[in-house]
Amino acid sequence: MAKVEILVGTTLGSAEYVADEISDQLSDLGHQTMVHLAPNLSDLSLNSLWIVVSSTHGAGDLPDNIVPFFDEISLNSPDLSDVKFALCAIGDSSYDTFCQGPEKLIEQLSQCGAKVYVDKIQIDVQYTPIPEEPALSWLSGWQEQL
Repeated sequence: MAKVEILVGTTLGSAEYVADEISDQLSDLGHQTMVHLAPNLSDLSLNSLWIVVSSTHGAGDLPDNIVPFFDEISLNSPDLSDVKFALCAIGDSSYDTFCQGPEKLIEQLSQCGAKVYVDKIQIDVQYTPIPEEPALSWLSGWQEQL
């Protein structure tokens, strides 16, 4: 079974709820999961799948709780070539910066050598008020590959 690190960027809590549901679903399948509300590179396994579950804050920014992790990656440029990641972005399409916050983190992970594991999902809360539902459907589409 796989080890999965779930990195959460949240302002109002919806991304945390989604991350908890993803963690529960993967745990039920026997995978080892850890949810990180304040991710720190030294706490993460570099030989596991990282699922980034994040909303966008303000004008296309990352939520405050995940900014220190972004800064750590940006400043230190660690070798993340063994890391595979998936992105579950949550946003509101009434803003022109829809889901742009987590894209900044994903771009930085890629610059450090991390590789995309599956296509991202962008959940629009304008049309999906319960973001856990599409997130779990997305996960169900590829979780057996772990």
